[in-house]
Amino acid sequence: MTSPTDISSHLDQPERAVLVHQSLNGRVVDAHFDELRGLAESAGGRVVTCIGATRRAPEAGTYVGRGKAREIAEAVSAHCADLVIVDQPISPVQERNLEKIVCCRVIDRTRLILDIFALRAQTHEGKLQVELAQLRHLSTRLVRGWTHLERQRGGIGLRGPGETQLETDRRLLGARIRHLQSRLSKVGLQRGLRRNRRSRERVPTVAIVGYTNAGKTSLFNKLVDANSYSADQLFATLDPTMRRLELPGYGSVVLSDTVGFIKGLPHALVQAFRSTLEEVSSADLLLRVADDSQPDAREQESEVDNVLEEIGALQIPVIIVRNKCDLSGRAAGVVDSSLGEKSAIRVSAQTGEGLDVLRSRLGMRLAMARQPCVLKLPASQGRLRARIYALTAVDEELITERGEMLIQVSADPATIGQIEKDPDFDQSYWVERGPIPVDPPACVKETSTRSPA
Repeated sequence: MTSPTDISSHLDQPERAVLVHQSLNGRVVDAHFDELRGLAESAGGRVVTCIGATRRAPEAGTYVGRGKAREIAEAVSAHCADLVIVDQPISPVQERNLEKIVCCRVIDRTRLILDIFALRAQTHEGKLQVELAQLRHLSTRLVRGWTHLERQRGGIGLRGPGETQLETDRRLLGARIRHLQSRLSKVGLQRGLRRNRRSRERVPTVAIVGYTNAGKTSLFNKLVDANSYSADQLFATLDPTMRRLELPGYGSVVLSDTVGFIKGLPHALVQAFRSTLEEVSSADLLLRVADDSQPDAREQESEVDNVLEEIGALQIPVIIVRNKCDLSGRAAGVVDSSLGEKSAIRVSAQTGEGLDVLRSRLGMRLAMARQPCVLKLPASQGRLRARIYALTAVDEELITERGEMLIQVSADPATIGQIEKDPDFDQSYWVERGPIPVDPPACVKETSTRSPA
């Protein structure tokens, strides 16, 4: 007889998973299972074996074909597996038929990613977004659980055709989805208000984006001296984090750490996380982080491009960062500076190599947004003049015959916002957004470039 202790120890064991990858062209190699293995382990599973298949087109009934399905069933039986994970998306019918043959649960890559997101969600908004994505995915697969049920019957006076259990579940799911969408829209409005406040204050936002497990959170922690959770696993970060970052020669910016992207990221998940991903699409600059030690880094970056295009962030200026250069064995610093904006910077968030170069490049790229502006201040505004000198780089200052101070500065939108927020500032002080004319007015009697006392 099995004791309660034996049952408890069995429940504590990770689920034993069989991985299946089917290729439509070319043979399947071990590298094809690397990412799926990482996903399975991130979800708390233990991979017991991997099975590859090659077909010109998926089999309509079981996706992998009857012969391969029997091979999977034998592997499940031999390894006492609890779960089969298919690397590609499969239909509800294929999932149901495959389960009948292998005699255990079958999920696809989409379902696995949703499960990991549910495991990682910590904030209220993150949990709502994950539940919405899961329900949207479940609503397309109700046939799997309810096709065997008859129509419901009411009591006396209520008998009739009624509605099927499937229709009831669809109705309940639809109501829950609408409720979640309503709650998320309110959370999205709050997030939008915070973005608008940052926009009014003209504080630039830099978002770290890239493939999952590229070391984005480690880089974030190193740059802003934070302690956000980071680990060598897929989707260690789910909820976005923002911190203030001081850049040399520039000033303050807001640095945002975001969820990683991955090949085959479920569309329902992108839609559910729309308000979170808007933090990326509203950023002034993107840090595109890739794992320098990965041989398929280029392919991963193309997947990042696909997601950025879907959320409308592909046109935002970027700095390309190759992280983990300590693992790749390559030297830290700028890679091929002749490429200009397209050049990459190799860094190591683990050792700190190349981070000074990255901070300097960040300040330079944001400073490119600075524009020449001219202010004319009354002689009585000495305190405001000192404030302008403290905030900006003053290119030139002229004193008119009336004693007014004509000041030319180079300022980015963030600094302009700080000047305009000063209680002594008046919009009439702006002369123009451009350099002082070559021939200054005849009323100018003195030129000064000294710092204020």
